[in-house]
Amino acid sequence: MSARAGIVVTGTEVLTGRVQDRNGPWIADRLLELGVELAHITICGDRPGDIAAALRFLAGEGTDLIVTSGGLGPTADDMTVEVVAHFCGRELVLDDVLEEKIAAILKRLRARFTDVDFDAVRAANRKQAMVPAGAQILDPVGTAPGVMVAGKPTVLVLPGPPRELQPMWHTAVQMPGLQEAIAGRTEYRQDMVRMFGLPESGLAETLREAQGQIDGFDRLEITTCLRRGELEIVTRYEPDAAPVYAELLRVLREHHARQIFSEDGSLVDDQVAALLTGRRIATAESCTAGLVAARLTDIPGSSGYVAGGVVAYANEAKSGMLDVDAELIETHGAVSEPVAEAMARGALRRFDADTAVATTGIAGPGGGTKDKPVGTVCFSVLLADGPTLTRTLLLPGNRSDVRERSTTVAMHLLRRALLGAKDPAALRD
Repeated sequence: MSARAGIVVTGTEVLTGRVQDRNGPWIADRLLELGVELAHITICGDRPGDIAAALRFLAGEGTDLIVTSGGLGPTADDMTVEVVAHFCGRELVLDDVLEEKIAAILKRLRARFTDVDFDAVRAANRKQAMVPAGAQILDPVGTAPGVMVAGKPTVLVLPGPPRELQPMWHTAVQMPGLQEAIAGRTEYRQDMVRMFGLPESGLAETLREAQGQIDGFDRLEITTCLRRGELEIVTRYEPDAAPVYAELLRVLREHHARQIFSEDGSLVDDQVAALLTGRRIATAESCTAGLVAARLTDIPGSSGYVAGGVVAYANEAKSGMLDVDAELIETHGAVSEPVAEAMARGALRRFDADTAVATTGIAGPGGGTKDKPVGTVCFSVLLADGPTLTRTLLLPGNRSDVRERSTTVAMHLLRRALLGAKDPAALRD
């Protein structure tokens, strides 16, 4: 079994949701990179009893390393170091060298606040120089030092602000105390397959079948996640289980070849960016409020191929800005495939582009009809030198869900059309 670790994120502001926890997931990724098995992430408020309970729980789970974040400041609610010292059976002592380092940092900061009594500030920050006896000290990145107390488990105490925690973590990883704590780590490999157009229930059935077919299936740690309408299948395994993973991949391809769009974890956004090389794209959006254009422009280097976009809700805007025939709208309705195609053609002309993507739909919460309920969205992708793909889908969820899923659908239709321009076989259903 690999070395095991636990994470304790402290802070009432995090516990109550006022501040989003960024440290727990970040540390979890770093532990994974080291080959350390993460047992638990806990979040607790700034209460000594709760912090101590979290430490006892993780120790009871057999962890070799506990990493804490937060609670290292000079105020009364910052008490992580004191609790850790008591948990580890160490006396809390003043480190004179550390106190001078903190004082030097405070002097540099004092220049910004000329009306502050430096002696009072130094007295308040002396608390930050109190450390468990025998602890290894990590120099401050801000004003708060980190500490590491070796033992079973070893406890690494890091500050809360990510800009301080992250560089301090990289220092801690090189220290003998942490290396000894994770000496039993195991090297893992991690691979990700991404799918689109498959419900989780369909994947679950395939995985049950694979479990019965593949020898050593239990050596694979498989997690699935539905994100923005896509399925992510992440598999972690030891290197000698690579043949087992290869068998799993074979089963997934056999059952879901059409739905798999990435076997290396690459995003559809990155694939679209590569396919758009040398092209010029424009967008025309109604229900998605410019989110397709935003997603395209969020891709690094997108300024080289995104020509522009139009967000048009009113029928008059569709006619005036995208040259959509008013009679076409009257005949088929604003939410219709003919109008989506006309919007794409209008965007192509307006921005002198060779690629266009258009969306028009009903995101809600009102405005739907029996024939076109809320969630009805029409998409059209038009290539001047290739195919036109037009689809109508009924997407679940509230306004935000429909918009988010619509942008994902648009990206996948765009990917498929661009692939079809190179290989018509990619357009086959």
